[in-house]
Amino acid sequence: MSSFTERRPKGTILVKDKNCKQTVPNYKDVEFLRKFLSAHGQIVSRKRSGYCAQCQKQLKAAIKQARHVGLLPFVG
Repeated sequence: MSSFTERRPKGTILVKDKNCKQTVPNYKDVEFLRKFLSAHGQIVSRKRSGYCAQCQKQLKAAIKQARHVGLLPFVG
């Protein structure tokens, strides 16, 4: 018999439960938005952020708006 080993998820999960009640902040809350950026400045995936699809789109829009205003760095 082959032994079964559990696979660990890569990276750290910021929010454990997918919770749509959690509101996505606007572009001015830079400290909170930085939690959802990787070390290279990329937006983390839904799996790591814990947001549903609709909330992840709002998060993406807020990060993009903060980048265009100059509050957050672009990738690279």
